Amino acid sequence: MSENKDFLHAIVNEDLKSGKYKKVITRFPPEPNGFPHIGHAKSICINFGIASDFNGHCNLRMDDTNPTKEDTKYVEALKDAVQWLGFNWGENVRFTSDYFDKIYDYAIELIKMDKAYVDSVNEEQMRENRGTVTQAGVRSEFANRTIEENLDLFEKMKNGEFKDGEHVLRAKIDMGAANMKLRDPLLYRIRHAHHFRAGDKWCIYPMYDFAHCLSDYIEGVSHSICTLEFENNRDIYNWVLDTLKLELPRPYQHEFARLGINYTVMSKRKLLELVEGKHVDGWDDPRMPTIAGYKRKGYTKESILNFCDQIGVAKANSMVDVAQLEFSIRDDLNKKVPRVMCVLDPLKVTIENYEGSEELDASYYPHDVPKEGTRKVPFSKEIYIERDDFLENPEKGYFRLTPTQAVRLRHGYIISCKEVIKDENGNITEIKAEYYPDSKSGSDTSGIKVKSAIQWLSSKDARQVEVRLYDRLFKNEAPEGIEDLNPDSLKIIKNALIEPAVIEEKIDERFQFERQGYFYADPIDYRDEKPVFNKIVGLKDSWGKKTKKEESKSKNNVKSEIKKQAKNEQVVGEVTAMSGKEKVLFEKYSNELGLNAEVSNILARDEKLSSFYQECLSTLNSPISLANIIVTEVARELKDKEINQLKFTAEQITKLIKILDEGTISSKITKQVFEQMAQSGENPEKIVEDKGLVQISDPAIIGTIIDEVITKNPDNVEKFKAGNKKLLGFFVGQVLKSTSGKANPKVVNQLLAEKLK
Repeated sequence: MSENKDFLHAIVNEDLKSGKYKKVITRFPPEPNGFPHIGHAKSICINFGIASDFNGHCNLRMDDTNPTKEDTKYVEALKDAVQWLGFNWGENVRFTSDYFDKIYDYAIELIKMDKAYVDSVNEEQMRENRGTVTQAGVRSEFANRTIEENLDLFEKMKNGEFKDGEHVLRAKIDMGAANMKLRDPLLYRIRHAHHFRAGDKWCIYPMYDFAHCLSDYIEGVSHSICTLEFENNRDIYNWVLDTLKLELPRPYQHEFARLGINYTVMSKRKLLELVEGKHVDGWDDPRMPTIAGYKRKGYTKESILNFCDQIGVAKANSMVDVAQLEFSIRDDLNKKVPRVMCVLDPLKVTIENYEGSEELDASYYPHDVPKEGTRKVPFSKEIYIERDDFLENPEKGYFRLTPTQAVRLRHGYIISCKEVIKDENGNITEIKAEYYPDSKSGSDTSGIKVKSAIQWLSSKDARQVEVRLYDRLFKNEAPEGIEDLNPDSLKIIKNALIEPAVIEEKIDERFQFERQGYFYADPIDYRDEKPVFNKIVGLKDSWGKKTKKEESKSKNNVKSEIKKQAKNEQVVGEVTAMSGKEKVLFEKYSNELGLNAEVSNILARDEKLSSFYQECLSTLNSPISLANIIVTEVARELKDKEINQLKFTAEQITKLIKILDEGTISSKITKQVFEQMAQSGENPEKIVEDKGLVQISDPAIIGTIIDEVITKNPDNVEKFKAGNKKLLGFFVGQVLKSTSGKANPKVVNQLLAEKLK
């Protein structure tokens, strides 16, 4: 652990070195008025993480000061989230209500010091008296009450002698303060409501700004870490503790940027509206951005922790692409879940020249995953394939089954189509096929060449399952509320088919359904007699591709579209000829600057990108690195903007590429830095410094990490030395993961080659 890996760690480290604190104590203080969401996950990781990194302790404290909105079910949800993420708060969960008596005593002290008073104006008048950012406020006429009057009124408030809103207790600070939070803020309000823990003992409740700092002090918290929206509240935090002259050491507040994710809302009010309006199936609906929702959808705690670590700790708010979160779970599952076959939309295939049945051997894991496991896949005369794996009139580049094109059945034989059976409406109901006996996977001597393999299942052996295909809950990148809901966020397939081994062997609860995505056995609705699987995430970001395609069609009205698919698929469609100017640029980029044909083609055809690229080249001679980031990252930002609307400049891009070329940061970190530049316009050097993203190239440091990885994976070391050289990628990945992608890949590869000899 780097003691200065971000600005919060640096603060804590300096406070310990200076002797300001002997022990680090942090706290995670949520209000139990809703289920925790992904933003809370970041706060949990920061508070518990810092405490752990400095051998300290983190308290879990419920900020239960509003009895009208809080509930025990929310307390349990918060506890479950913290535990599921792997953190420990010690013996007891703490509650602000534990300190109500002590906080009340502190309020009495402030009144006796003439630093607090009971105000009796109505809410509208109080708001008017507060003033504006350019005009000082006016102190209430009731601020002139004597200390005795205030003590008497406050006690009567406590005893329930007044109605809600009739009186409040306010701090007496400064009605002309530039920070409007200091204009005599409220300390207590009357609430005649039953408290889920304190019962009916209290009918006055402390406000957050008063209770929070005092609870921190009572618990001995050293570093009160919260999000940026509480930055202005820090002055009240300090005023309360300083005015009461509480003994040192006392806590201090530090703020970090809250997590914002596109296509997502994280307002608890809006999330509650979704639940209460039945727009989702509860707080743990897999479409919800709650930790319970991600958990039920099938996300792993490792993917959430890795995501929080990758986005880092910043001082400025920014928006994170939800694709980054989806990448984290995809990256985590890719290394460990079994691959199986599932058919969502079955089309019957009868293999006319096959008789009997057999079981085919199939591995659960590809060769580059360091896991072993096989199963038997039943094969028979009648099978089902995915309906879109057959096209009667295929377009160019379609590699699956057609009337004239054979295809391999995954783990099995090659088949070809002999006849297409249709119903009276012209819908295909069955394919008559033949198989080639000598084409069995693993022992193929047929000499037949095919370009792809498709999913299939034996009709008499396949098990019926329910599959829930979850998509993003909101259709807009910056959703406001229910009006932006995606009507296609859930599709339920009642009669999908899956391999019998998945149900019978129960090798795992998460699977990759090949070519479909990653799926999870629903922890609530799954039954042996009717299994239910939730889609966790697709194999790649199909959403971004879908929306870009729609934008391209609507904005440019192109005659044909170049579809970029996965590595093994072809580019389909015709491309319009280049103009003379574009040809000149293409020749320059490919021949003079050494760019590959695809990158040269993109730059030559796009005037905005080309202009931006030329400006960057004028200050930095790094044509390939600049071109790569411009045709990928910059192009995405320019798709619906002009250059002068970008938050970053060409100069900043050249600075980013310069520190990449110098080896200061890795390619992976470069993308992360760019994302923040695109949101905030900050200089790349500052982002790298604030987030502690400098690439690790010291062989001594990397060597130590490699030694740990090798020690933890003796079986894979043995396999590697026995000849399985493909496992090198596994070891590289483990080292990069341990360093959050900061290790220099070249150094990692060099050292691994030496240490694995």
